[in-house]
Amino acid sequence: MAVDNDVYNNLSWWNDDQPFATLEAFTPARFKYFHKVLTTRLGIDIKGLKVLDIGCGGGLLAELWAGAGADVIGMDPSGPSLEAAAAHAKQSGLEIEYRQGVAEELPFPDGTFDLVYCCDTLEHVTSVDKAVSEAVRVLKPGSYYLYDTINRTFQSKLAMIKMAQDWKSTSFAPKDLHDWAAFIKPEELHAVFRRHGLDNQDLVGFASNRSQFQVLRDIRLRAKGKITYGELGRRFQLTEHKDTSVVYGGYARKATS
Repeated sequence: MAVDNDVYNNLSWWNDDQPFATLEAFTPARFKYFHKVLTTRLGIDIKGLKVLDIGCGGGLLAELWAGAGADVIGMDPSGPSLEAAAAHAKQSGLEIEYRQGVAEELPFPDGTFDLVYCCDTLEHVTSVDKAVSEAVRVLKPGSYYLYDTINRTFQSKLAMIKMAQDWKSTSFAPKDLHDWAAFIKPEELHAVFRRHGLDNQDLVGFASNRSQFQVLRDIRLRAKGKITYGELGRRFQLTEHKDTSVVYGGYARKATS
């Protein structure tokens, strides 16, 4: 099964009753973790950081970083997604630069950015190795790469492929949004990091603290049209979690020389 990345050209962002609203509701948990890492663990002031968002989509994470004071450039291959991102940023009074491009070929000089992050994107690229290599190239020495992606496990096939996409009674994502074969095990990703001079510093999961019964009940309500996609996402109550079997993330540091 091939990933249908064209779906990003044909669906609305920032609309509570469109599938991407579920992703929007998941975004704060990711940002909370990354914010904690930078400010509490590493003692880094986000204000004024030059940040690159690789695979920014409609600007969900970019707006949170910009709201925290970072100087953000968002990149994505989808023109319609970038148009939606720019329009919403303007409406929100945020200054974010958006550029069209792909993770495997970034149009920036070496060592341009203080921080690079790649979230919900590595499972969509044509080459994880090239995407990581390019991210490291444009990152300043000693600086940090933040990421999250989807693990390749039985649990992720059940949750992200069968339930989210394939089964009509539970689906809440576009068909062929993800391909299980393109998911990445943490040890595989960290091996790529090492090849390109990144030292992984942390590994966490992102999951719901609610019971499986509660989550399944809400997924069924969404499939029946009784709640919106956004409401489904908010009811998940996604949070940093010890379970890395489906979605996981972390951060890595680029070598200083």
